[in-house]
Amino acid sequence: MLQRLLRNFRCNLAVDLGTANTLVGIPGQGLVLDEPSVVAIDQSSGKILSDGAAVGHMARQMQGRTPQRIAVVRPLAGGVVTDFVLCEAMLRYFLRKAQPPGWRLKPEVLVGAPGSATPVEKRALFNSVQRAGARRVWIMPEAKAAAIGAGLPIAEPVASMICDIGGGTTEAAVMSLGDTVAAASVRTGGDRMDRAIVDYLRRRYSLRVGVHAAERLRIDIGSAFPLAEELVAEISGADAVSGLPRQATITSEEVRHALEDPLDEIVEALRSVLDQCSPDLAADLTRQGMVLCGGGGLLRNLDRFLAERTGVPVRLDSQPLATVARGLLICLEHRQQWQTALEASDEEV
Repeated sequence: MLQRLLRNFRCNLAVDLGTANTLVGIPGQGLVLDEPSVVAIDQSSGKILSDGAAVGHMARQMQGRTPQRIAVVRPLAGGVVTDFVLCEAMLRYFLRKAQPPGWRLKPEVLVGAPGSATPVEKRALFNSVQRAGARRVWIMPEAKAAAIGAGLPIAEPVASMICDIGGGTTEAAVMSLGDTVAAASVRTGGDRMDRAIVDYLRRRYSLRVGVHAAERLRIDIGSAFPLAEELVAEISGADAVSGLPRQATITSEEVRHALEDPLDEIVEALRSVLDQCSPDLAADLTRQGMVLCGGGGLLRNLDRFLAERTGVPVRLDSQPLATVARGLLICLEHRQQWQTALEASDEEV
């Protein structure tokens, strides 16, 4: 009776803690928060600016435009926590912002984790979320959450394949009868693509640009497969020799060339998953195909590129940026049904 009463006064949360963005959902309300996973700090003191409020969108606006004493940093890399203090502070801000006014009991939180996360990295994630204000924490593999969020029939005796290309990792998995049959997780994603563009511009044009500018270029004209009409864009940066500001004209063909290595790494991960499948599952996939999600999946013609390289039909999820968060939210709303897929923290606080 007491537990039932407490549930009425506790706001449980589903958290997709991504390298690039964090999404938070509340059962019955849907997704209530979507912010960049960045914080702005004073490097001399190590404290977050604006009394701890320079987080998310506010910090993202400062990126690349700060004086030397201020740094805009990501507390996560490759989908895992790299700075415990900043991750805890960022999460505390997001959890407080996501919860309705007046809630006082600590929430129970379900969070996604990449398949490549080690036990130490999972423990760091548990600790960061609990110290940020969670009463209890569950972790779920991001690939399974993405498959559920995409509406794949993973509980049926038929192969379902998901490919989630996030900011720091690519998660690929084939599932059947409610369990994972084959999976691969590589630390290649949108960030790796952006760094590849930065390196290409430095080599080809002796032009130094920021990662944020490279991301903008990837979104504006990037593609994985030749376009019917190639695109052109201007990009500004600093000359690598003189240090003076200048511009360069870049084509979508050049961006595509810059992205060859990270895209090949993603293809190799998909092929390794397909190699682990039995002939019957492989036959299912030729009919069912693969669902593509994550921010990296928005690259133009990536579905066509992956289909050609793997031989499996590919379709992009209707809301690829929120697929994992939707899956986590569904699992939180029906926790008893998905309990075996969750890994719980050792203790409650």
